[in-house]
Amino acid sequence: MTKTNNPLNDPKKLSAATQMVHGGGMRSGFNETSEALFLNSGYSYPSSEHAELLFQGKIAGGHNYSRFSNPTVDMFEDRMALLEGAEAGKAFASGMSAVTNAVMSQVRAGDHIVASQALFGGCRYVVEDFAPRFGVASTLVDGRDSENFARAMQPNTKLVFIETPTNPTLELVDIRAVADIAHAHGAKLIVDNVFSTALFQKPLELGADLVTYSATKHIDGQGRVLGGIVLGSKELIEGDVHTFLRQTGATLSAFNAWVLLKGLETYALRVERMTDTAEKVAAALSGHPKIERVIYPHDPNHPQYELAKRQMTRGSTLLAIDVKNGQEGAFALSDSLAVILISNNLGDAKSLITHPRTTTHARLTEEVRLETGVTPGLLRLSVGLEDPDDLIADLMYGLDQV
Repeated sequence: MTKTNNPLNDPKKLSAATQMVHGGGMRSGFNETSEALFLNSGYSYPSSEHAELLFQGKIAGGHNYSRFSNPTVDMFEDRMALLEGAEAGKAFASGMSAVTNAVMSQVRAGDHIVASQALFGGCRYVVEDFAPRFGVASTLVDGRDSENFARAMQPNTKLVFIETPTNPTLELVDIRAVADIAHAHGAKLIVDNVFSTALFQKPLELGADLVTYSATKHIDGQGRVLGGIVLGSKELIEGDVHTFLRQTGATLSAFNAWVLLKGLETYALRVERMTDTAEKVAAALSGHPKIERVIYPHDPNHPQYELAKRQMTRGSTLLAIDVKNGQEGAFALSDSLAVILISNNLGDAKSLITHPRTTTHARLTEEVRLETGVTPGLLRLSVGLEDPDDLIADLMYGLDQV
């Protein structure tokens, strides 16, 4: 009897749930069941020649410094690459460091970026304020109409950057259509896939070149650590993305990588359960007299419902609620909740609610906020693992106070 010929030895043949438990695993000589935690900063070499060859990249699988190479971090990267269907991944200290690397590693002075205008405040800062400091111009467009990207493309456009669904208004961008536009102009497409999660949307399959995640969100999912990751082809990840990380040092710690590996073991269970509940919450709130609109991608009332069904297998864990009576109404609801916590994080086991106008998007002007749908009454709700009946009762009580 032997397991050598067992086809399930190939992790690519396993389901996502099994990949999240076993994928990317490496065992030391002690044959531990849990992934080993390598907290060392450096490594020793058997000879000077070995060190030389390692630094020249002529020895595969070696490690020379944990700023850019660590066995525990490797396991996290490999497991995420399996889930995403990517050739490779590179982990970072936070989601924003991952986004900054993905964007800035692909452009040079004189280049041009086209991005959707509905972006998380930090992502918009990278495109709109940070990149131009280094001679990289940007144009922001309404991403709901793919033709807006085509109209904004210039001869020097090298990069298109989108979120879909967007934070916090859950607008959608047609990934395949935008990928085709970008590639027709010789540009690359980066997709921030945090809201949909890797379970429900596959940007690389739809034509994206790079995918970014804040691993702080659903991947950890329990409010413990920061992390981020960029995924794509080996050429891009092992080329400019790796070089930018190596020289700028936004390194994911081995401890955080280990926690994220533990998070991935329950990732599918958590995200599926949270999505089940989000669907129930969205349905319960729909039509409430104190709510202007409920925004959820797989709600038939979503204006881009058909696109959501086409590129997202499920609606994921977040919804937005536009409360009547503006900011006063939104604050009255949030401040009355007993189970749902006021927090700007998302993808957590605990349900979290935030008022984007005064938190995540406070840096933007009121004109830009309104242009992107961030109204005074808008609340973003990240649905957690609590009993759906408790969450609905909590929200109904809060609405009674509006």
